[in-house]
Amino acid sequence: MSIKNFLPDQYDATSELEINHNYLKDQFSDYQDILQKVGRVVERGDFTLGRAVEEFEHRYAGIIGTKHAIGVGSGTDALFLSLKALGVGSGDEVITTPFTFFATVGAIVTAGATPVFVDVRADYNIDTSKIEAAITNKTKVILPVHWSGKPCEMRQIEEIAEKYDVQIVEDACHAIAASIDGKGAGSFGAFGCFSMHPLKNLNVWGDGGIACTNSDELADKLRLMRNHGLVGRDHCHMFAYNSRLDTIQAVIADHLLDKIGDITRSRIENAKMLDESLGGLDQVTVQNRDLGCIKQVYHIYSLCFEKRDELQKYLINNGVDAKIHYPIPMHLQPAAKKYGHQVGDFPIAEEIANTTLSLPVHEFIGEKHIEKMASLIKGFYG
Repeated sequence: MSIKNFLPDQYDATSELEINHNYLKDQFSDYQDILQKVGRVVERGDFTLGRAVEEFEHRYAGIIGTKHAIGVGSGTDALFLSLKALGVGSGDEVITTPFTFFATVGAIVTAGATPVFVDVRADYNIDTSKIEAAITNKTKVILPVHWSGKPCEMRQIEEIAEKYDVQIVEDACHAIAASIDGKGAGSFGAFGCFSMHPLKNLNVWGDGGIACTNSDELADKLRLMRNHGLVGRDHCHMFAYNSRLDTIQAVIADHLLDKIGDITRSRIENAKMLDESLGGLDQVTVQNRDLGCIKQVYHIYSLCFEKRDELQKYLINNGVDAKIHYPIPMHLQPAAKKYGHQVGDFPIAEEIANTTLSLPVHEFIGEKHIEKMASLIKGFYG
């Protein structure tokens, strides 16, 4: 098998669509302002864990509502290093959802542990009523995923974790600025992990991640682990990893942090308009958005559709970048074969994977785009 870089072809495949998930040209139209700030980094020469990293970490922790935020190389690294900082390794089990991106499970496996899956509910988030049945004497961590920026039922998960004396690591990679009762997603567990991949709500010019915690001890440990275990140029307290948030990426993220309020409001408004436009269609399952104290931030806007595959082709042919997030749940991926799962093991996750379709709702989607997408979908169903 020959492995090649498939991403350039993927970028090209959707580049000409009118209503696109990729909005980075617009997102960074003020790149000249960013380049001036990057220029100051060049002048200082502090490319590795420079001043801008600490400044960004401080601001980010304030937004999430935690004592510490530690910048790392990616959201995946944030998950992996958080698990390692909690002592997760060979023989341990980590409970998570089968309906997530590969990074969630990849971090568990590369940390040396076994992923234990629990099915989701109709809102794509882990079914908290099924977590206790999955706990064994090997369970070390519960790792909920705040899918599309909707926080999981963290109060219930906290109660379960306390009852069984296990830790919580939140996969909040979709969920910057999401909250429950005003408490930020990513501030409930021992760690909350965030991604700044280019298509996240807060993004940079490459990869970047952040791990948030209220524990001084865990924060110190993660800072060691991201930088070879060094406490100074010549002293190493543990042999560890190289996963530092680049100073230049911290500058870009800090620049965009000023806009995160507007970004979040736009996504919520666009999602609401689409909900209202599509809610009357029998062929479309619009989730109950009576969220009460929960603030969802819509990194991804996904609904379940009848004739999903045909609808996707129809929308793409009419200029809409309709994507599937994700067509194959984690327990049925080739990489998970060794865990012995079969079709039917997690039926709700499988049903969602077979019917879900995502539409763009980012801050550069306007009302005319919402109207066009809704009109096309209504026309498709006659």
